[in-house]
Amino acid sequence: MTDSRDAIDTLLILGASGDLTKRLLLPGLATLLASKRGRPLQLIGAGMEELSQAQWHERVKSSFKESGAKGRLLSGTESKSRYFQADVTNPVELADVLKACKGTPAIYFALPPAVTAKVCAALSKVDYPKGTNLVLEKPFGVDEAGARKLNELLLTLVPEAQIHRVDHFLGHSDVLNILGTRFANRIFEPVWNSQHVEKIEIVFDEDLTLENRAGYYDHAGALVDMVQSHLLQVLGLLMMEPPASLDEADLRDGKASVIRATHVYGDDPVASSRRARYTAGTIGRRKVPAYTREPGVDPKRRTETLAELVVEVRNWRWAGVPVTLRSGKSLGKARKEIVVTFKPPTHLPTGFRGSDLPTRLHIGMTPTRLVLGMDVNGPGDPFDLDWVELAADLGPGDMESYGQVLAGVLDADPTLSVRGDTAEQCWRILEPVQRAWREDKVPMDTYPAGSDGPKGWPR
Repeated sequence: MTDSRDAIDTLLILGASGDLTKRLLLPGLATLLASKRGRPLQLIGAGMEELSQAQWHERVKSSFKESGAKGRLLSGTESKSRYFQADVTNPVELADVLKACKGTPAIYFALPPAVTAKVCAALSKVDYPKGTNLVLEKPFGVDEAGARKLNELLLTLVPEAQIHRVDHFLGHSDVLNILGTRFANRIFEPVWNSQHVEKIEIVFDEDLTLENRAGYYDHAGALVDMVQSHLLQVLGLLMMEPPASLDEADLRDGKASVIRATHVYGDDPVASSRRARYTAGTIGRRKVPAYTREPGVDPKRRTETLAELVVEVRNWRWAGVPVTLRSGKSLGKARKEIVVTFKPPTHLPTGFRGSDLPTRLHIGMTPTRLVLGMDVNGPGDPFDLDWVELAADLGPGDMESYGQVLAGVLDADPTLSVRGDTAEQCWRILEPVQRAWREDKVPMDTYPAGSDGPKGWPR
């Protein structure tokens, strides 16, 4: 099939009766429909659960309402949507669902990876429009070899430009603010390199617990759930070369080049990684059981709930700069930010007194906030230095992150999706760490729920 970039007419959600569709996809779609980019769309759901059309309409209506979005497009989409109870791994049943799709469809796989692969195999045996787009949730495979095999299967169905590997982080307006902050301000670009930057931290610590996601999370853990996917994608945006444009090819090529150059710091996965999981504790007024006592968790899996990995981007711009990627659950304080720490001045004139804190740029992710911390002359004696923060609240976007992602899907624009080669490289980066953890070369530390993390870990 040749590459087709026609806009999408039908959004077909496979696994429509699941939690992902109700909690994230449908609310995200509602914010898209209510935005300036909203347009008429056929919505079809398919799942194993038996739902009447009335029950399906009520489910869509409820999810739309929870988003807070309003508008005629929402009620029109809900009232005309359809639901099919079907085993979409069966080519005959999948074909029946596809026949109900008008025009060019986007097939959203809101399914576990193993089921997605089976549906793709079934799709190869049925007819579908040549412009069909395929939309997949992470994880993309379970390792580098598995990701490569999945990519090969997908490319027998549609061209790469019609494959959307969803990383909803790339739909966050606060993450996309990285591009504007860096490339639209001349003060940053000359110092955005190893000559001036001492270290970088990309942190996504949550005060949320498992939240009934043991079926997925206990098999993935913090390293796969967040570091392998979201945080490496943020790294790619943060550290890429200035692209000629924000078009799909330029942006994704730049991100891919950075991720190809990324390696475990010092090629030492033991010294450059940490892992831990939470024990019983309290978050606010909420008592939290130990992770191993959470419903659905198998303690024998030794799944980590906090992962930290130091990597290096080995190119002319960033060689030697340690980049810490960290994410965890059940921590006392949510911390979701990028911190760029600059090296101290090459010479500070004798006579200054006071603060010796480094210059730091904080790019906040939820809430969206930009903070530049720096030394200035303090009040009183002009030779005393004070460390101050210059801050700006950037404000949220007009859509939820899934709305932004779906906007790209419905426009058949894969700019904010993960390209196949990049998905494979993200697994390549992590494999030495996963091997060291399986061999218990890195200890499993613990931390009470509601704390800052394990004792002895740097803050």
